[in-house]
Amino acid sequence: MRIRVRVKPRAKEERIEGFSPDGTLVVRVAAPPERGKANERLVRILAEAFGVARSEVRVVAGHKSRDKVVEVEGVGKEVLGRLG
Repeated sequence: MRIRVRVKPRAKEERIEGFSPDGTLVVRVAAPPERGKANERLVRILAEAFGVARSEVRVVAGHKSRDKVVEVEGVGKEVLGRLG
C-alpha cells in the first residue's frame, strides 16, 4: 500500500495527527530534517502504528521534502481508518 504523508519535523510531541482534507496523512516527528533523521523517525512511527517491521515501511518519494510517498508492505487500505 502507498500513502501520501506530510511530515512536520522538530515537533515537541511525536504523533500521527490524522488525514488532511486532501487525504494526506500528517505526522509530527521530533527529529530535525537533516541527514535523513526525520525520515528514519517517520518510518519507525508508521511501522509501530501499522504493526509491521521497520523493513516493511519505505519512503519511496520525497526523501528531501515534507511531502512524501510511503510504501507499507503487509497491510491493506482498511487499516488506514485506525490512523485517522
